[in-house]
Amino acid sequence: MRATARIRAVADGRGGTALPVLAGEGPLALRRTRGRATEAGVVLVGAMSGPLGGDHLAVEAVVEAGAHLRLTSAAATLALPGRGGESARYDVDLTLEEGASVRWLPEPLVSVRRSDLRVRTRARLAPGARLLLREEQVLGRAGEASGLLRSRLTVSRGGRPLLDQELACGPGAPGGWDGPAGLAGHRAIGQLLVVDPAFTTRPAAAAMLGEFASVTPLAGPAVLVTALAPDGLRLRELLDSALGAYGW
Repeated sequence: MRATARIRAVADGRGGTALPVLAGEGPLALRRTRGRATEAGVVLVGAMSGPLGGDHLAVEAVVEAGAHLRLTSAAATLALPGRGGESARYDVDLTLEEGASVRWLPEPLVSVRRSDLRVRTRARLAPGARLLLREEQVLGRAGEASGLLRSRLTVSRGGRPLLDQELACGPGAPGGWDGPAGLAGHRAIGQLLVVDPAFTTRPAAAAMLGEFASVTPLAGPAVLVTALAPDGLRLRELLDSALGAYGW
C-alpha cells in the first residue's frame, strides 16, 4: 500500500492559522483539533493497522510564512511484518517558511517482532522558523523481541545542514547496537529537537538529565535532547521534563 497525508497551513490574516489542504489517504486520516492561540491543531488517526511490510506511508506538511501548526497522532504506530518479509517505509516531510512554527509530537513507534521498517524524517526551515520535534521508538511490545528499525533524521535551516543522524536497531542492524556503547539493554529510545531563533542570543547549556539522557546544544539555534529508558513510559517522562524546561 502507498498512502500520503498532506497538510498546508497558512496565516489567515486574523491572527490565526487556516488549513486549506488537509487530505489523508488509506490508513492516514487527518482531523483538525483545537490548537492554542494562533496555532492550528491536526491529529493523525491510523484508520488501519500498519505500516505492514511492503507499505510506503508518508506525511507531508508545508507551513507557510507566519502560520503555526501542532501535529500529533492519536495512538502509537505499530510496525508490523508483511507476508513476504519486505521492508516498510514511513516518511515525514516538513517545510517551514519564515516566521512559521511546527510542533510535531507523535505517539511512540513500536517495532514489532519480525517487522522491518525504514523511517525517514526531513525538516527544512527558513531562518526565522521554529520547530519542536519529538521521536520515541520502542523495541518490541511487552515481553517481545524487536523487529529491525532503521531511522534517519535530517534538518536544514536556511538551506544549510543543522542535523543529520541515523539509527539502526534490532535483528540485522550493525553489531553492537545493543551493547554498552549502544543501547545498553534499553528498549526505548527518544529525542527532542528544538530549533528556535531565540537560542541565537540565549544559547542552551549542555546538561545531563539523569544517567541516560542528555541535552546537547547544536551548531545553530537549536538543542537536542536524547534519552534511553527501559520502557516507553519512562522515556516520555524524561522527554516531558525537558519539554517543560523550554516552555514549548
